[in-house]
Amino acid sequence: MRTPALFLACALVLAAALPAPRAHAAAKQPNILHIVVDDLGWKDVGFNGCVDIKTPNIDKLASGGAKFAQFYTQSMCTQTRACLMTGRYPWRYGLQTAVIPGTAPYGLDTSEVLAPQCLKEAGYATAIIGKWHLGHSDLEYWPKQRGFDLAYGATIGELDYYTHGDTGVLDWFRDNKPVYEEGYTTNLLGAAAAEYIGAQDPNKPFYLYLAFNAPHTPYLAPPETIAKYASIEDPTRRTYAAMVDCLDENIGKVVAALEKKGLRDNTLIVFHSDNGGTRDAMFAGQMADVSKIKIPCDNGPYRGGKGQLFEGGCRVAACANWPGRIQPGEVTGMFHAVDLFPTFAALAGASTAKCKPLDGLNVWETIASNKPSPRTELVYNIEPFRAAIRQGEWKLIWRTLVPTSVDLYNLADDPYEKNNLATAHPDRVAAMQERVNALGRECAKPLFLAYVAETGLKHGPPVIGSEPGQPRALIGGGGPSITDEGFGAEGHR
Repeated sequence: MRTPALFLACALVLAAALPAPRAHAAAKQPNILHIVVDDLGWKDVGFNGCVDIKTPNIDKLASGGAKFAQFYTQSMCTQTRACLMTGRYPWRYGLQTAVIPGTAPYGLDTSEVLAPQCLKEAGYATAIIGKWHLGHSDLEYWPKQRGFDLAYGATIGELDYYTHGDTGVLDWFRDNKPVYEEGYTTNLLGAAAAEYIGAQDPNKPFYLYLAFNAPHTPYLAPPETIAKYASIEDPTRRTYAAMVDCLDENIGKVVAALEKKGLRDNTLIVFHSDNGGTRDAMFAGQMADVSKIKIPCDNGPYRGGKGQLFEGGCRVAACANWPGRIQPGEVTGMFHAVDLFPTFAALAGASTAKCKPLDGLNVWETIASNKPSPRTELVYNIEPFRAAIRQGEWKLIWRTLVPTSVDLYNLADDPYEKNNLATAHPDRVAAMQERVNALGRECAKPLFLAYVAETGLKHGPPVIGSEPGQPRALIGGGGPSITDEGFGAEGHR
């Protein structure tokens, strides 16, 4: 009679001594594939109603996962990418104005602890494949020095899709070394990402930041893909459609690589644009004259675009997918790009104790189950000459350049910002302005404005980093200019 009991006891001891099944361990540390595209219009994907551009692979991620109704970024590239890496708003460390110009000597403050550093400490393999744009003048700013095991792609904001540089000078690197190769950048980045996934150890989680430079200017695409869109009459829109098509095709290849490797069920995929689509030529880039074309991006019903504080500049196309872990459907809660770092860290079991105080919140329950978002306030930006914040459904845009102006919108009733309610709600305006001023006292001085004051932002070849103290290689190009019309472009209504 004692034999079965003894056998059971031995079995329990043996089971306790064995390692837990890998599937359970892996579920605690998912692979993270973070796909960021560049200057994509909100309506330029099928899941937001686009009919003339085909995006079946992106749409499949959205239909099988969470489609975000209120995913916010900053209105320009450098600013958003800084949010993603730090979990902190860019005005905290001086990157709140414009982007880092090619000639600028500054970058993302090296005292900031970045997402890849935290995830790496938690046992992750880390890689950036694509665009960085957080500092290029010195190697201390480069991604390889900021927590990424592998870094492949471009360091500055804009490059030719075939020559991989500007004015014939290269901006294409792998682990700090220049890479000379042929091919369309979107295809090269997609292939590199698929290859990276195929080489991963299934027993070690990875964080892949896949940052395509498309569909940013210059508008270039493979001729055979452009030919697929012969029905689009406008030639620039036709090329732009082909650029988005190539993005979708390569995202499909990357997802297929996950499936082939057997990693799909334990991989969280997040997809979004870095800001709204360009609607003003001033923000289109420096490599092409777009003053004589119809800018092709479509932000749907949302007002404005890249570089502006209206919804069209900051509310972006976005979705997330993780089979069995994210409930399919529209997620209505509000969150911001700063929220991704702490959300990833929580899922990965990574500590953020070494980081400076985060602005981001863990929004996993909102993403996974459409539960109410913990975020009730959103800061679009704080600059010396303009600011915008949202509290609940109320949004304030305050321009302090003379003549000053204030816009107040109730986004629940007026998501397209057609009805300025500032004069009807003076007390609310005053309270929100007081909040802006309080945040303004916490701001670092904008590095871009300091650089303009010192140099006049003379256009010339950008300075690409090298070993400290060594001569730096030059790459052609320029940077944006700051004018009242540009950065005050929201206008008065």
